[in-house]
Amino acid sequence: MLERTKFLIKEHVTYIKTTDTYDIKDPETETLIGQAKEVPGSLVAALRWVISKNFMPTTVEIRDTSDELQFTLRRGWYLFRARIEVKDAQGELIGYFRSKIMTLGGAFEVYTKDNALFAQVRGGKRWFFDYHLHTPEGMEIGQVTKKFGGVVKEIFTSADAFLVTVNEKFTEQKAAKILLLAAAIAVDMIYKEDKSGGGFVSDLAGG
Repeated sequence: MLERTKFLIKEHVTYIKTTDTYDIKDPETETLIGQAKEVPGSLVAALRWVISKNFMPTTVEIRDTSDELQFTLRRGWYLFRARIEVKDAQGELIGYFRSKIMTLGGAFEVYTKDNALFAQVRGGKRWFFDYHLHTPEGMEIGQVTKKFGGVVKEIFTSADAFLVTVNEKFTEQKAAKILLLAAAIAVDMIYKEDKSGGGFVSDLAGG
């Protein structure tokens, strides 16, 4: 799955939910190549019916079609700035995200496991829904673009679809691909949920 350079991420359409699931597909054929599924644990899932999920911990597992774990995202309890850890299939930390406070248009930073700044995620204007992952030197690692699934679905459900494109200079860097995919999933599945009313762009501004 991770040998690819383009990914289509499509949210499952549901009207009542306590967890999120996304299909990961080939953008040309829409063949299923993997899935991202939120697995917060039974206690947290039960509490979500009575307590807002915004500040509670959650875990997202990304698996291929053979159900082999590729990497995970985890957010713990927090009050102001969420830290989302990205770990490989063996549970080793690859890096983590920290949301930036008081930003317009949304942004968060990506760090390595050694706490070095690896990249910044920057968004465009509110209605463009485009996000770019850049190194501190300004080189683009890849981008995430929202694909609309139809006016009716966009109005009456929270279902989203995203095209993730990896810069050809990073096609052999597995960690960079994982962090880019993780950023796309975290933006919608975790950061967006932290704000009432949704809003794909400004929700990156942090918890």
